[in-house]
Amino acid sequence: MTISRRSLLGAAGASAALAPAVAQTQSQAKAAEPSDKVGFAIVGLGKLSLGQLIPGLKVAKNARLAAVVSGHPDKARRVAAENGLPADAVYGYDDYDRIAKDPRIQVVYVVLPNALHAEHTIKALKAGKHVLCEKPMATSIKDAEAMIAAAKAADRHLMIAYRCHYEPMNLDVMRRLRARSLGRVRQINTTMGRQADPSDPSDAWRLDGELSGNGALGDMGVYGVSAARYLLNEEPIAVQAWAQTDRTDPRFKETEDLINWQFRFPSGVIANGSTSFAYAPTMAFEAICEQGRLVADPAAFYGGNRLTVVKGGQAQPPVPAPPGDQFAREMDWMADVVRGKAPMVSPGEEGLQDMRLMQAILESAAKDGATVRTDWGYRRAVDPAVAVNVA
Repeated sequence: MTISRRSLLGAAGASAALAPAVAQTQSQAKAAEPSDKVGFAIVGLGKLSLGQLIPGLKVAKNARLAAVVSGHPDKARRVAAENGLPADAVYGYDDYDRIAKDPRIQVVYVVLPNALHAEHTIKALKAGKHVLCEKPMATSIKDAEAMIAAAKAADRHLMIAYRCHYEPMNLDVMRRLRARSLGRVRQINTTMGRQADPSDPSDAWRLDGELSGNGALGDMGVYGVSAARYLLNEEPIAVQAWAQTDRTDPRFKETEDLINWQFRFPSGVIANGSTSFAYAPTMAFEAICEQGRLVADPAAFYGGNRLTVVKGGQAQPPVPAPPGDQFAREMDWMADVVRGKAPMVSPGEEGLQDMRLMQAILESAAKDGATVRTDWGYRRAVDPAVAVNVA
């Protein structure tokens, strides 16, 4: 499968070096109206941006849409007009550097194919903007480390879009586990996957090894890798993994399909994870405790997540997640971080930890389940269960 960078971003020089920022235009100055809300520039106008992020900004309490960036000028102008943005709030990848002099933009949200995250994150940080970047944060550990270094050098915030850190049902499960409401946790199971459709452009790049990095593992599996960690508030010390891929399936010429792994944690908990781009859609997890189970199915959909508590062999009525926009919650939290009103819960270091764990999974799978040590000494700086309280 060949998908060029040009076809995704247009021929607008996305790989050009950071150019000197141009002077702020008079129209920008007029448009930079005072607002208590933090201005976000959305970089990439694909399904997630159009279907979730821009609608989320419309209902966000502390964040607002300030600009759009796209390699498709007509599409960008249309989206801007539909959302009441002026013409000079539309950027292409050839003039992306203009954001440095745009006071309407405080945060850049990078929503591009994974291989492009590092470049556009680093450019935005050098332009003096804070960055919210989709997960996985990069396609290599080297790039993830460079993103973190750029944020530190610029003295800007880099947050990775782990929306489950701010989702009420996931937070509820974290708190139940911290309180040992069903006794000690003994095992975690996560299953995250779906059927990939190569005819859908948004799936086509995910099946491209260069653009996605690692196919289903990075796209869906990262939810399971992250969930095991935040549910337990622990870090794995070792992993074993196995992969099963049908190479006659044209979808899997460049990436693995089914990957199963097993994390071992310092507390003795075992976490089993699974991901695939060739099984029925599922985003579920289960925490098996001494006196019962917490079953979240679905656990990480954009809406409709549901928790079932099983105790004494009896399942209690499912508890639906409270209504609300998950993406608005996530962007509102980033806005409060920027304003100094909330701690950073999902920093670049969280994204790097998942990158390193996914690399360890692939390394073990390549060695047919050989144990790979993962006790690197990383510890989460802020526990979402303690810090996050979103309505």
